[in-house]
Amino acid sequence: MTIFDQDKNDVLSPFKVEYRMENADDLLAEHLAKRFRQKRIEDELVIVCIGTDRSTGDALGPLVGSKLIDRQSRHLQVYGTLDEPVHAMNLSEKIEQIERSHPFATVIAVDACLGQFSNVGNINVADGPLKPGAGVKKELPPVGSLHVTGIVNVGGFMEYFVLQNTRLSLVMKMADVIASGLHKASALISEEQKLGKVFHD
Repeated sequence: MTIFDQDKNDVLSPFKVEYRMENADDLLAEHLAKRFRQKRIEDELVIVCIGTDRSTGDALGPLVGSKLIDRQSRHLQVYGTLDEPVHAMNLSEKIEQIERSHPFATVIAVDACLGQFSNVGNINVADGPLKPGAGVKKELPPVGSLHVTGIVNVGGFMEYFVLQNTRLSLVMKMADVIASGLHKASALISEEQKLGKVFHD
């Protein structure tokens, strides 16, 4: 059994970490690496960061994308930044582009969401596609084989208004944790793959 195969048969429950927790990005990276190993990623990791900078709360995804670009995460292909957001108007087009350009990639979707007051600030990871727009009653195509969401504010009433009036400080700090976690997880998996090749050779 290689390092890369160790978590292959583990059944992983949905994961959450509060952004203010000590070493939140390391805990997130450790969990993401486990999920990446299960996917047996041998080609590309594509991160689709969904949202728009026209709404403070909904800017979480584009902020994560821009931070990943700034980190020069060469193991990741990133779609959705502050300069070139992926949002409701172009999501279908971007999905088609990704399917053409990265047919064998594992796609991870990142988005903001609303939730209960006690869960605001939590970063969640789960298997399966993200259903963007569900919190604001929009029908959009599902994205990804796993997803990362950040609960940026309270849901259940006047969702658009709530997203518009979310604190930028919270969104920025959550974006820092998510971007750092994704960057560290992808770097870890890349190193394990290199070690695996050395052992096999």
